[in-house]
Amino acid sequence: MPSAARRPDPQHPTPDPPAAPMPPLLTQSWLDLAFLHWAADPADVAPMLPPGTVPDTFDGATTYVGLVAFRMYRVGVLGLPGIPYLGTFPETNVRLYSVDEHGRRAVVFRSLDASRLVPVLVARAGVRLPYVWSRMGVERSGDTVTYTSRRRWPGPRGARSRIVLRPGDAIAEPTPLEHFLTARWALHTSLFGRTAYLPNVHPRWPLHRAELLECDEDLIAAGGLPAPVGEPVSVLYSPGVPVRFGPQRRSRPGGSQA
Repeated sequence: MPSAARRPDPQHPTPDPPAAPMPPLLTQSWLDLAFLHWAADPADVAPMLPPGTVPDTFDGATTYVGLVAFRMYRVGVLGLPGIPYLGTFPETNVRLYSVDEHGRRAVVFRSLDASRLVPVLVARAGVRLPYVWSRMGVERSGDTVTYTSRRRWPGPRGARSRIVLRPGDAIAEPTPLEHFLTARWALHTSLFGRTAYLPNVHPRWPLHRAELLECDEDLIAAGGLPAPVGEPVSVLYSPGVPVRFGPQRRSRPGGSQA
């Protein structure tokens, strides 16, 4: 019996976006981001990923679960100007790290809490992303930023997060792990029975050290993952970047792409 085809080595992580031009299907800005990450066992993550993808590991043995809170700003479609009200809202994501049979690294979302119901409904129906309608806020007070979220629909109702951090100095040269956790140029998702790869581009992340003052959350456990134990291994802040999403690409049987 012939042996299975060898999975290509993952593409080398790079802090800069792919150079290839990409027609903008969606435009938006991500502002005031808090990146919190905990180490995770790939065996716990693997069942949560779309078919054809496996956990992406930093050192060959450890993957990560991220809790990322931020302000979504002015989502636009097909290059049109961003929408000021419906396209602007707080968001908090639980995300995993994946690599597909083509060696393409990406993120996989276990949940995306957002405070605007219409974008939640559109994203759930149109691209099958697990958006959830929540009561949320992002507030600055002095030198701290507070991110709050409490889930409304579809649940589990009441799942919550509260993150308080103090941004610090800009990072001149992020570590390889910090690049691995933040410089992700696509997402993987299950779309109409197939695994889709949705690329994005944005400027290199401006990253800052950050002091985590408070973290009270159960969104990770609500996403079916083991609740994190202890402090996160990485805490970062970014003032944000403008982002463009391009056409989705599907993996066809036999390894070709569409």
